[in-house]
Amino acid sequence: MSGPGRVTLVGGGPGDPALLTVAAVEALRDADVVLYDRLAPHDTLPELAPNALLVDVGKRPGHHPIGQDGIETVMVQHALDGAAVVRLKGGDPYVFGRGSEEVLACHRAGVPVRVIPGVSSSVAVPAAAGIPLTHRNLSHLFTVVSGHAPLSDEEHRHLAGLGGTIVVLMGVGTLPSISHGLLSSGLAADTPVAIIERGYSETQRTTVADLGTILHVAAAAGVRSPAVIVIGHVVAFAFDGDAEASELLARAERLGASA
Repeated sequence: MSGPGRVTLVGGGPGDPALLTVAAVEALRDADVVLYDRLAPHDTLPELAPNALLVDVGKRPGHHPIGQDGIETVMVQHALDGAAVVRLKGGDPYVFGRGSEEVLACHRAGVPVRVIPGVSSSVAVPAAAGIPLTHRNLSHLFTVVSGHAPLSDEEHRHLAGLGGTIVVLMGVGTLPSISHGLLSSGLAADTPVAIIERGYSETQRTTVADLGTILHVAAAAGVRSPAVIVIGHVVAFAFDGDAEASELLARAERLGASA
C-alpha cells in the first residue's frame, strides 16, 4: 500500500448478510482493513473481505474494549497508512450509529470518506415480525428513538401525543422508564407493544403485550438484547408463527373498521 488511503462507512443492515447492498459487498471485497461492530454481519466476513485484516471493535452493554475515540484513531491511522478501510456497522451508519462522528474524524485528518447506507434495524426488524410501521387510516407516522439512555418527561409527553408508531432501539434496559413515562404521559395502557429479539436470526422471537403489562410479560419471557421495541396499534399485525392467514386478515379488517 502506498499513498493516502480512504475510509468507507458501510451500513450492514440488521445482521443478515443477504441484506447487504451491492455497494456494501463491493466495498468489503476491495477492503484492506475492516473494523466491524457486534451487530454487523461479521460471521461471513472472511468470504466477503478475503484480503482484509478483520478487527473486532464491537461494544457490548457495559463492556467497551475500544471506546469511540479509539475506534476513530485506529480507523484514521490505517487510512493514513494507505489502507482501504471499511468501517462496518449494524443497521445504517446515520441511524444511532455514530457515523457522523466518524466522518468528521476523517475530515479532520484529511482522509477521503464516503458512506454506504444500510437497511436500518428500525424498519427491517419489525418487518421481519410482520409489523408495518405505517398503515393507512391507522398510523401515518413513526418515530425512531434511542433507548440507550432514559428519556425526559418532555420527550415522553411528545411521543405519547404524536399518535403514530414508536420504535425503540437499544431499549430493553430502559423499558421500565419508557413504559412508565408513556403511561404517565397519557398513552393508553392497552396500546400494543412488541419486542422483537435477534431480528433476522434463526432464534428471532417476538413477545407481544400491551403497555400496561409489557414489563411483567417481558420479564416472564426473559427478554434480552439485542431487540427492537415497537409501540402502537400496528403491532396487531405481528406474525407470531402460529397465526393462520385468515386470523391475520381478520386482524387487519378489525383495525380498518376501528380506524
